[in-house]
Amino acid sequence: MASVGIKDVAARAGVSVATVSRVLNAHASVSPAARARVLDAVAELGYRPNALARSLRTDQTRTLGLVISDVLNPYFTELARSVEEEARALGYSIIFGNADERPEVQDHHIRTLLDRRIDGLLVSPADGGSALVLDAARAGTPMVFVDRWIPGADVPVVRADGRGAVRDLVAHLYALGHRRLAIIAGPAATTTGSERVEAFRDALAEYGLDLPAAHIGQGDFQAASGRRATERFLDLPTPPDVVFAADNLMALGALDAVRARGLRVPHDIALAAFDDIPWFVHTDPPITAIAQPTGELGRAAVRALADRIEGRAPQSVTLPARLVVRRSCGEAAPPEAPAEAPTEETPAGRSTP
Repeated sequence: MASVGIKDVAARAGVSVATVSRVLNAHASVSPAARARVLDAVAELGYRPNALARSLRTDQTRTLGLVISDVLNPYFTELARSVEEEARALGYSIIFGNADERPEVQDHHIRTLLDRRIDGLLVSPADGGSALVLDAARAGTPMVFVDRWIPGADVPVVRADGRGAVRDLVAHLYALGHRRLAIIAGPAATTTGSERVEAFRDALAEYGLDLPAAHIGQGDFQAASGRRATERFLDLPTPPDVVFAADNLMALGALDAVRARGLRVPHDIALAAFDDIPWFVHTDPPITAIAQPTGELGRAAVRALADRIEGRAPQSVTLPARLVVRRSCGEAAPPEAPAEAPTEETPAGRSTP
Protein backbone atom coordinates (compact mmCIF):
# COMPACT_ATOMS: atom_id res chain seq x y z
CA MET A 1 0.00 0.00 0.00
CA ALA A 2 1.32 3.45 -0.92
CA SER A 3 2.42 5.58 2.01
CA VAL A 4 0.03 8.27 3.19
CA GLY A 5 1.22 11.83 2.71
CA ILE A 6 0.20 15.21 4.02
CA LYS A 7 -1.73 15.92 0.80
CA ASP A 8 -3.89 12.85 1.47
CA VAL A 9 -4.70 14.14 4.95
CA ALA A 10 -5.58 17.57 3.53
CA ALA A 11 -7.89 16.04 0.93
CA ARG A 12 -9.68 13.83 3.50
CA ALA A 13 -10.13 16.76 5.92
CA GLY A 14 -11.16 19.21 3.20
CA VAL A 15 -8.48 21.76 4.11
CA SER A 16 -5.24 23.04 2.64
CA VAL A 17 -1.86 21.41 3.14
CA ALA A 18 -0.82 24.53 5.06
CA THR A 19 -3.67 24.01 7.52
CA VAL A 20 -2.62 20.40 8.11
CA SER A 21 0.93 21.61 8.72
CA ARG A 22 -0.28 24.18 11.25
CA VAL A 23 -2.29 21.56 13.13
CA LEU A 24 0.64 19.15 13.26
CA ASN A 25 2.88 21.95 14.54
CA ALA A 26 0.31 23.07 17.17
CA HIS A 27 -0.16 26.48 15.56
CA ALA A 28 -2.82 28.54 17.32
CA SER A 29 -4.27 30.11 14.17
CA VAL A 30 -6.38 27.06 13.16
CA SER A 31 -10.08 26.96 14.11
CA PRO A 32 -11.23 24.17 16.47
CA ALA A 33 -13.47 22.66 13.75
CA ALA A 34 -10.68 22.49 11.18
CA ARG A 35 -8.29 21.10 13.80
CA ALA A 36 -10.76 18.34 14.65
CA ARG A 37 -11.19 17.39 10.97
CA VAL A 38 -7.45 17.21 10.45
CA LEU A 39 -6.87 15.07 13.55
CA ASP A 40 -9.71 12.74 12.52
CA ALA A 41 -8.17 12.37 9.05
CA VAL A 42 -4.75 11.65 10.54
CA ALA A 43 -6.27 8.88 12.69
CA GLU A 44 -8.36 7.38 9.85
CA LEU A 45 -5.48 7.30 7.37
CA GLY A 46 -2.79 6.33 9.86
CA TYR A 47 -0.63 9.24 8.81
CA ARG A 48 2.77 9.48 10.50
CA PRO A 49 4.86 12.63 9.87
CA ASN A 50 8.47 12.13 8.86
CA ALA A 51 10.42 12.90 12.01
CA LEU A 52 13.45 14.29 10.17
CA ALA A 53 11.38 16.53 7.92
CA ARG A 54 9.40 17.78 10.88
CA SER A 55 12.55 18.63 12.79
CA LEU A 56 13.78 20.62 9.82
CA ARG A 57 10.52 22.57 9.87
CA THR A 58 10.53 23.33 13.56
CA ASP A 59 14.24 23.91 14.28
CA GLN A 60 16.26 26.86 13.07
CA THR A 61 17.80 26.37 9.64
CA ARG A 62 20.35 29.20 10.07
CA THR A 63 19.13 30.44 6.69
CA LEU A 64 17.84 33.90 5.80
CA GLY A 65 15.93 34.98 2.71
CA LEU A 66 16.76 38.19 0.84
CA VAL A 67 14.41 39.50 -1.84
CA ILE A 68 15.87 42.50 -3.67
CA SER A 69 14.21 44.70 -6.24
CA ASP A 70 16.66 44.30 -9.14
CA VAL A 71 19.87 42.26 -9.11
CA LEU A 72 21.09 44.12 -12.24
CA ASN A 73 21.04 47.41 -10.35
CA PRO A 74 24.59 47.92 -8.98
CA TYR A 75 23.17 49.43 -5.80
CA PHE A 76 21.26 46.25 -4.97
CA THR A 77 24.20 44.08 -6.02
CA GLU A 78 26.39 45.86 -3.47
CA LEU A 79 23.60 45.65 -0.88
CA ALA A 80 23.26 41.89 -1.43
CA ARG A 81 26.99 41.40 -1.05
CA SER A 82 27.10 43.21 2.29
CA VAL A 83 24.06 41.23 3.50
CA GLU A 84 25.72 37.94 2.59
CA GLU A 85 29.01 38.90 4.28
CA GLU A 86 27.34 39.97 7.53
CA ALA A 87 25.04 36.95 7.57
CA ARG A 88 27.99 34.62 7.10
CA ALA A 89 29.81 36.36 9.95
CA LEU A 90 26.79 35.68 12.19
CA GLY A 91 26.53 32.04 11.15
CA TYR A 92 23.68 32.34 8.63
CA SER A 93 23.41 31.44 4.97
CA ILE A 94 21.46 33.54 2.45
CA ILE A 95 18.99 32.52 -0.26
CA PHE A 96 18.48 35.31 -2.81
CA GLY A 97 15.41 36.21 -4.84
CA ASN A 98 15.39 38.85 -7.59
CA ALA A 99 12.03 40.61 -7.95
CA ASP A 100 13.04 42.39 -11.16
CA GLU A 101 10.90 45.34 -9.96
CA ARG A 102 7.77 43.17 -10.41
CA PRO A 103 5.48 42.63 -7.39
CA GLU A 104 4.23 39.25 -8.64
CA VAL A 105 7.81 37.95 -8.98
CA GLN A 106 8.61 39.32 -5.53
CA ASP A 107 5.67 37.43 -4.01
CA HIS A 108 6.70 34.22 -5.79
CA HIS A 109 10.14 34.39 -4.18
CA ILE A 110 8.73 35.22 -0.76
CA ARG A 111 6.26 32.34 -0.94
CA THR A 112 9.06 29.94 -1.93
CA LEU A 113 11.33 31.16 0.86
CA LEU A 114 8.61 30.82 3.48
CA ASP A 115 7.91 27.27 2.27
CA ARG A 116 11.59 26.48 2.82
CA ARG A 117 11.29 27.48 6.47
CA ILE A 118 13.89 30.20 6.48
CA ASP A 119 14.56 31.74 9.87
CA GLY A 120 13.93 35.30 8.72
CA LEU A 121 13.32 37.50 5.70
CA LEU A 122 14.91 40.68 4.37
CA VAL A 123 12.80 42.47 1.76
CA SER A 124 13.19 45.57 -0.38
CA PRO A 125 9.55 45.79 -1.53
CA ALA A 126 8.84 46.21 -5.23
CA ASP A 127 5.61 48.01 -4.35
CA GLY A 128 3.98 49.62 -1.37
CA GLY A 129 1.29 47.12 -0.47
CA SER A 130 2.02 43.42 -0.98
CA ALA A 131 -0.73 41.48 0.82
CA LEU A 132 1.59 38.47 1.10
CA VAL A 133 4.31 40.49 2.82
CA LEU A 134 1.79 42.04 5.20
CA ASP A 135 0.25 38.64 6.00
CA ALA A 136 3.69 37.16 6.68
CA ALA A 137 4.52 40.04 9.00
CA ARG A 138 1.22 39.68 10.88
CA ALA A 139 1.82 35.94 11.20
CA GLY A 140 5.03 36.65 13.11
CA THR A 141 7.60 35.92 10.41
CA PRO A 142 10.86 37.59 11.49
CA MET A 143 11.27 40.30 8.87
CA VAL A 144 13.18 43.52 8.17
CA PHE A 145 12.63 45.99 5.33
CA VAL A 146 15.80 47.32 3.75
CA ASP A 147 16.02 50.45 1.57
CA ARG A 148 12.27 50.47 0.84
CA TRP A 149 9.36 49.68 3.13
CA ILE A 150 5.59 49.23 3.27
CA PRO A 151 3.94 52.05 5.24
CA GLY A 152 1.90 50.86 8.20
CA ALA A 153 3.56 47.44 8.45
CA ASP A 154 4.90 46.61 11.90
CA VAL A 155 8.34 45.73 10.54
CA PRO A 156 11.70 47.37 11.33
CA VAL A 157 13.11 49.45 8.47
CA VAL A 158 16.80 49.92 7.65
CA ARG A 159 17.22 52.73 5.14
CA ALA A 160 19.09 55.87 4.15
CA ASP A 161 17.59 59.33 4.55
CA GLY A 162 18.29 61.19 1.32
CA ARG A 163 16.46 64.42 2.14
CA GLY A 164 19.52 66.25 3.40
CA ALA A 165 21.61 65.13 0.43
CA VAL A 166 18.88 66.17 -2.05
CA ARG A 167 18.79 69.59 -0.38
CA ASP A 168 22.58 69.79 -0.72
CA LEU A 169 22.31 68.84 -4.40
CA VAL A 170 19.75 71.54 -5.15
CA ALA A 171 21.85 74.12 -3.31
CA HIS A 172 24.86 73.02 -5.36
CA LEU A 173 22.95 73.27 -8.65
CA TYR A 174 21.54 76.68 -7.73
CA ALA A 175 25.03 77.95 -6.93
CA LEU A 176 26.15 76.81 -10.39
CA GLY A 177 23.43 78.97 -11.93
CA HIS A 178 20.90 76.26 -12.82
CA ARG A 179 17.25 77.30 -12.48
CA ARG A 180 15.27 74.83 -14.64
CA LEU A 181 15.60 71.49 -12.85
CA ALA A 182 13.85 68.26 -13.82
CA ILE A 183 13.61 64.85 -12.16
CA ILE A 184 13.18 61.30 -13.44
CA ALA A 185 11.12 59.74 -10.65
CA GLY A 186 10.86 56.13 -9.60
CA PRO A 187 7.50 54.36 -9.28
CA ALA A 188 5.11 56.27 -7.03
CA ALA A 189 4.04 52.93 -5.49
CA THR A 190 7.48 52.59 -3.89
CA THR A 191 8.49 54.61 -0.87
CA THR A 192 11.80 55.64 -2.43
CA GLY A 193 10.05 56.69 -5.63
CA SER A 194 7.62 59.04 -3.92
CA GLU A 195 10.02 60.24 -1.21
CA ARG A 196 12.72 61.43 -3.61
CA VAL A 197 10.30 63.49 -5.69
CA GLU A 198 8.89 65.08 -2.54
CA ALA A 199 12.39 65.87 -1.23
CA PHE A 200 13.37 67.39 -4.59
CA ARG A 201 10.22 69.52 -4.76
CA ASP A 202 10.70 70.76 -1.18
CA ALA A 203 14.34 71.63 -1.82
CA LEU A 204 13.45 73.61 -4.95
CA ALA A 205 10.81 75.53 -3.01
CA GLU A 206 13.50 76.73 -0.58
CA TYR A 207 15.04 78.60 -3.53
CA GLY A 208 11.75 79.83 -4.95
CA LEU A 209 11.87 77.33 -7.81
CA ASP A 210 8.90 75.35 -9.11
CA LEU A 211 8.74 71.77 -10.30
CA PRO A 212 6.23 71.88 -13.17
CA ALA A 213 4.57 68.67 -14.34
CA ALA A 214 6.55 68.84 -17.59
CA HIS A 215 9.75 68.54 -15.53
CA ILE A 216 8.70 65.29 -13.84
CA GLY A 217 9.47 62.17 -15.85
CA GLN A 218 7.88 58.95 -14.66
CA GLY A 219 10.39 56.13 -14.53
CA ASP A 220 10.54 52.61 -13.10
CA PHE A 221 14.15 52.43 -11.84
CA GLN A 222 15.18 50.89 -15.18
CA ALA A 223 17.50 52.40 -17.81
CA ALA A 224 14.91 52.41 -20.61
CA SER A 225 12.55 54.60 -18.60
CA GLY A 226 15.35 57.09 -17.94
CA ARG A 227 16.01 57.26 -21.66
CA ARG A 228 12.35 57.87 -22.51
CA ALA A 229 11.91 60.56 -19.85
CA THR A 230 15.04 62.42 -20.99
CA GLU A 231 13.97 62.32 -24.63
CA ARG A 232 10.71 63.98 -23.57
CA PHE A 233 12.61 66.64 -21.61
CA LEU A 234 14.81 67.35 -24.64
CA ASP A 235 11.74 67.77 -26.84
CA LEU A 236 10.33 70.58 -24.66
CA PRO A 237 10.38 74.08 -26.21
CA THR A 238 12.74 75.06 -23.38
CA PRO A 239 14.49 71.96 -22.03
CA PRO A 240 15.61 71.87 -18.39
CA ASP A 241 19.11 72.87 -17.38
CA VAL A 242 19.56 69.73 -15.27
CA VAL A 243 18.11 66.23 -15.22
CA PHE A 244 18.20 64.56 -11.79
CA ALA A 245 17.68 60.81 -12.11
CA ALA A 246 16.30 59.20 -8.96
CA ASP A 247 18.44 56.10 -9.38
CA ASN A 248 21.61 55.05 -11.16
CA LEU A 249 20.08 52.95 -13.97
CA MET A 250 17.73 55.76 -14.98
CA ALA A 251 20.78 58.06 -14.99
CA LEU A 252 22.46 55.69 -17.43
CA GLY A 253 19.39 55.84 -19.68
CA ALA A 254 19.40 59.63 -19.46
CA LEU A 255 23.04 59.76 -20.49
CA ASP A 256 22.29 57.50 -23.48
CA ALA A 257 19.43 59.81 -24.58
CA VAL A 258 21.63 62.92 -24.41
CA ARG A 259 24.42 61.31 -26.40
CA ALA A 260 21.98 59.90 -28.99
CA ARG A 261 20.97 63.51 -29.79
CA GLY A 262 24.60 64.48 -30.35
CA LEU A 263 24.54 66.56 -27.17
CA ARG A 264 27.10 66.70 -24.40
CA VAL A 265 26.92 66.59 -20.61
CA PRO A 266 27.19 69.15 -19.02
CA HIS A 267 27.66 71.62 -21.93
CA ASP A 268 24.15 71.13 -23.33
CA ILE A 269 22.36 69.67 -20.32
CA ALA A 270 23.58 68.70 -16.85
CA LEU A 271 23.00 65.33 -15.18
CA ALA A 272 22.92 64.21 -11.54
CA ALA A 273 21.84 60.92 -9.97
CA PHE A 274 20.65 59.30 -6.78
CA ASP A 275 22.58 56.11 -5.82
CA ASP A 276 26.27 56.62 -6.49
CA ILE A 277 28.03 53.60 -7.95
CA PRO A 278 31.70 52.89 -8.74
CA TRP A 279 31.47 53.32 -12.51
CA PHE A 280 30.16 56.91 -12.21
CA VAL A 281 33.78 58.04 -11.81
CA HIS A 282 34.63 56.47 -15.19
CA THR A 283 32.02 58.25 -17.32
CA ASP A 284 32.96 61.36 -19.28
CA PRO A 285 32.35 63.55 -17.38
CA PRO A 286 32.20 61.79 -14.00
CA ILE A 287 28.66 62.00 -12.63
CA THR A 288 27.67 64.06 -9.59
CA ALA A 289 25.58 61.77 -7.39
CA ILE A 290 24.01 61.13 -4.01
CA ALA A 291 25.70 58.22 -2.28
CA GLN A 292 23.95 55.90 0.14
CA PRO A 293 25.93 53.98 2.80
CA THR A 294 25.04 50.73 1.06
CA GLY A 295 27.38 48.39 2.87
CA GLU A 296 26.36 49.76 6.26
CA LEU A 297 22.68 49.37 5.35
CA GLY A 298 23.12 45.71 4.44
CA ARG A 299 25.05 44.91 7.60
CA ALA A 300 22.62 46.79 9.84
CA ALA A 301 19.66 44.98 8.23
CA VAL A 302 21.16 41.56 8.97
CA ARG A 303 21.92 42.50 12.56
CA ALA A 304 18.36 43.76 13.05
CA LEU A 305 16.93 40.54 11.62
CA ALA A 306 19.22 38.42 13.82
CA ASP A 307 17.95 40.36 16.85
CA ARG A 308 14.37 39.60 15.82
CA ILE A 309 15.08 35.88 15.30
CA GLU A 310 16.92 35.57 18.60
CA GLY A 311 14.17 37.21 20.64
CA ARG A 312 15.58 40.70 21.01
CA ALA A 313 13.64 43.82 20.01
CA PRO A 314 15.22 45.26 16.83
CA GLN A 315 15.10 48.96 16.13
CA SER A 316 14.67 50.70 12.79
CA VAL A 317 17.88 52.27 11.49
CA THR A 318 18.18 55.43 9.39
CA LEU A 319 21.57 56.46 8.02
CA PRO A 320 22.38 59.70 6.16
CA ALA A 321 23.10 59.83 2.43
CA ARG A 322 25.65 62.35 1.12
CA LEU A 323 26.32 64.40 -1.98
CA VAL A 324 29.38 63.49 -4.07
CA VAL A 325 30.33 66.38 -6.36
CA ARG A 326 32.02 65.55 -9.66
CA ARG A 327 31.75 67.32 -13.05
CA SER A 328 28.44 66.41 -14.75
CA CYS A 329 26.64 69.60 -13.69
CA GLY A 330 29.14 72.16 -14.92
CA GLU A 331 31.51 72.04 -11.98
CA ALA A 332 35.03 73.27 -12.57
CA ALA A 333 37.56 70.58 -13.29
CA PRO A 334 39.87 69.89 -10.35
CA PRO A 335 43.16 71.75 -10.62
CA GLU A 336 45.97 69.79 -12.15
CA ALA A 337 48.71 68.62 -9.84
CA PRO A 338 51.65 71.02 -9.91
CA ALA A 339 54.41 69.89 -12.15
CA GLU A 340 57.49 68.59 -10.41
CA ALA A 341 60.59 70.74 -10.56
CA PRO A 342 62.77 69.63 -13.44
CA THR A 343 65.75 67.58 -12.47
CA GLU A 344 69.22 68.24 -13.76
CA GLU A 345 69.82 65.99 -16.75
CA THR A 346 73.03 64.41 -17.92
CA PRO A 347 73.80 64.64 -21.65
CA ALA A 348 72.39 61.14 -22.06
CA GLY A 349 69.05 62.33 -20.57
CA ARG A 350 69.48 60.62 -17.20
CA SER A 351 69.10 62.34 -13.86
CA THR A 352 72.25 63.04 -11.97
CA PRO A 353 72.44 61.54 -8.48
